[in-house]
Amino acid sequence: MLVNKHQNIIDNAVKANHERTFYSQYPEHPKAYGEDAHAKGVQSYQQLLGKPFKQLLQTGETGWGGEEVSPYTREVLGVTYPIFPVADLLKKAAAAAQSWGKLPASERANVLTETLESVKDYFFDIANATMHTTGQSFMMSFQASGPHANDRALEAIATGYQELQRYPPSLTWEKPMGKTSIKLYKTFKPIPKGTGVVIGCSTFPVWNTLPGVYADLITGNPVIVKPHPKAILPIAIAVAAIQQSLQANGYDPNLCQLAADTSAHLITKELCEHPDVKLIDYTGGNAFGNYVESLPGKTVFTEKAGVNSVILDSANDLDAVIQNLAFSVSLYSGQMCTAPQNFFIPEQGVNTAAGQVSFNEVVQKFKDAVVGLVNHPKMGAGTLGAIQNDSTLNRAKEARHMGGKVILEGTPVANEEFSNARVCAPTILEVTSADTSIYEKELFGPVILIIKTRDTNHSIQLARQMAQKYGAITCGAYTTDTATKEKIETEMNSVFTPVSFNLTGFIWVNQHAAFSDFHVTGGNPAGNASFTNQEFIVKRFVWVGNRELAE
Repeated sequence: MLVNKHQNIIDNAVKANHERTFYSQYPEHPKAYGEDAHAKGVQSYQQLLGKPFKQLLQTGETGWGGEEVSPYTREVLGVTYPIFPVADLLKKAAAAAQSWGKLPASERANVLTETLESVKDYFFDIANATMHTTGQSFMMSFQASGPHANDRALEAIATGYQELQRYPPSLTWEKPMGKTSIKLYKTFKPIPKGTGVVIGCSTFPVWNTLPGVYADLITGNPVIVKPHPKAILPIAIAVAAIQQSLQANGYDPNLCQLAADTSAHLITKELCEHPDVKLIDYTGGNAFGNYVESLPGKTVFTEKAGVNSVILDSANDLDAVIQNLAFSVSLYSGQMCTAPQNFFIPEQGVNTAAGQVSFNEVVQKFKDAVVGLVNHPKMGAGTLGAIQNDSTLNRAKEARHMGGKVILEGTPVANEEFSNARVCAPTILEVTSADTSIYEKELFGPVILIIKTRDTNHSIQLARQMAQKYGAITCGAYTTDTATKEKIETEMNSVFTPVSFNLTGFIWVNQHAAFSDFHVTGGNPAGNASFTNQEFIVKRFVWVGNRELAE
């Protein structure tokens, strides 16, 4: 029985959620999984190419489709996926939910932790699939789609496990009435809201998907995973592992279904608008995110676009700061929702321990650091990865025509292992604070804007305005002054934006740690949800109380 098999893991995860200290159930280094695991993963991935994906335990497909292209080789993967009618998916989800929703939270938590242990066995397959659908480097693909995604899923399980047991399942309630009393027998039940749909994105198809999947499942809801047509394989492998684990342990594999589609025949809106769908998780652009949020009768969790800022005021070691920021903007070619875009620098420059560094010197140092990283024979290609699609590449190429001064043009960068890889250096533009039409929107990909401001107070004002009007997921800030630090924190937190102060070395503003950092606050236009906090869980079920006279 699985009822208590993984209780120790669950208890540790609950404890970590409370303490917010470092915790990881799944080691992030590939070597932790065996010396030959990488080679086996490459072989397993390659065996999936050019054929139908038949690992899913779903039946009744009406066709097959697939259109993924590797950003590294520019070759079609050739994997096709079963296509299912929306009505069929929903019917099977509802049937699977009948018994699942009645299970105790502890049983669901142990079952779901068992499925994560099964997904772990496919980390290297998923990593290679992620690499050749998103353009992430292998190491990022492994960490983000493997252990980090599993940790975020476990975080959702642990939060749900606790919230579902917040109140006693039953009790005898007695109200004194003088010489007599009223006795009632009361029960409190967490009732699942219904079928959930999790809509994936093309850049982080597993990391951004698993939290919603497991938040739905732990709260007793069945879930349908609707991946991006250009990045299906990584999450398809994960869903197949989940289904196989569920079935092997006596549970309906249709609790978690894959709803693949194609760009020519998208089913996302049909799924979202169907009355049987009660929960929707969405990661992606603002237009569709706003549409999802507007749907009546749905509980919606979104992560949309934001404009992330860096405020440069002062630093003890400016070179260490610049190196850190150069890596942050280059990592996966800026295709991260947490990547910094707008760099606010005062016109008088930046104070350092060695004296004042002029605005132009700071800009030059930043350019030199980015160029040095991009052209580094060992770090450049691995840091940049590849650009997921031509739209992002074209946006980067056209950025030099947006206005302002071109500091660095995003020229192509060679990848020695993959000669056809879609890679280019970041484009860096210098603009004025008046150029709001340029810097007030997200320019997803390798585009960096350096904005000259009157002073640090002006920088704070503009960064706050960007977060308030257009959303922000992260903010980086560098200052050696206590009062300035407090002001930045107060102003950015007031528009529900977290701040990372004075990061140097091997920690970057892009990174959010499971069990400690909340990803997106849900308080500004960058998204309405935050995983994993309590609201990410409790909005997926409803507490219902029943009463009867006690004997």
